Amino acid sequence: MDFNFTRLQPYEEPFYAIVPGKCSYPIGQVVLPVTFGMPNNYRTEHLTFDMANFKTSYHTIFGRPMLTRFMVILHDTYLIIKMLAPNDVLSVYGDVKTSYRCDTEAVQLTKALDYSAKATAILIKA
Repeated sequence: MDFNFTRLQPYEEPFYAIVPGKCSYPIGQVVLPVTFGMPNNYRTEHLTFDMANFKTSYHTIFGRPMLTRFMVILHDTYLIIKMLAPNDVLSVYGDVKTSYRCDTEAVQLTKALDYSAKATAILIKA
């Protein structure tokens, strides 16, 4: 998906817990419409996203603001979120295999970054 960077608004507050032990600085914020559902029963809300320029196993992280805006009921164990829509309750199902693969990639990325940082520190001391 191509992104129009002219919609990006300046934002400089760091955020944490994406890469363990490190903070990240966004390149900006953008408000985008987010839609769940099908044409006969859907829900759309505009959410603010902090955009960052680094690699993780996730493309988007929905946090408490998304859960609040959509009034989501979250079922972590079953990887399901449920929310009200005009015609019925919407259920969005996660995929256990994909979730496991993303978590594994995140751990590998964290280890690689940690090893890289340690190697850089050793080179600087030498």
